[in-house]
Amino acid sequence: MKSVVFAIFACATAFAVQAETENFDSTSPGALPEGWEAGVTGSGNPRWAVGADPTAPSGKNVLQQTGRGTFPWCVKKNVSLAGGFVEVKFKPLSGKEDQAGGVLWRWKDGNNYYVARANALEDNVSLYYTANGRRITIKYVDAPVRANVWHTLRVEFKDQHISVLLDGKRHIDLDDTHIAGPGAVGVWTKADSVTSFDDFSYGTF
Repeated sequence: MKSVVFAIFACATAFAVQAETENFDSTSPGALPEGWEAGVTGSGNPRWAVGADPTAPSGKNVLQQTGRGTFPWCVKKNVSLAGGFVEVKFKPLSGKEDQAGGVLWRWKDGNNYYVARANALEDNVSLYYTANGRRITIKYVDAPVRANVWHTLRVEFKDQHISVLLDGKRHIDLDDTHIAGPGAVGVWTKADSVTSFDDFSYGTF
């Protein structure tokens, strides 16, 4: 009986999720978290920094984008995943042109990566790939995205398969082969979106 229990435990361990979570509470307000890099696809002046937020889902700090740019991004460059998941809690605060929060993966550089985003102005979830600085739509799906409310956006990816979930509901589930191999993971906004992020998680299955 003990050998059976051990075998079951060994199998469960082998398939356990290997995950890391960053809640930004160890970073001083006004700074970027260690190991992260910020920039923009296109042009503009994005402003990424950790800030205090009493509504943060965990702790007291969040990562915020308060500037403006075509597609501002902030990535954890010391991570390289070919398959796994990336998840973040985000709160769209304001923006006349856009109120978006997104996650990116298989990030090669500021012009080549996948991104999934949710938009509070449009009430939708969408999946794109960015190649040579050009964002190309793969799929849009209508979904409720309230402003000034914390949401959870998650992407699961393995080989060519991609799933996008918002607040626990799977909205996009398809195959795409435009960007392969390992890359960094991070968060993303668009245009004049002012967005807060917390509890950034990533890992493999």
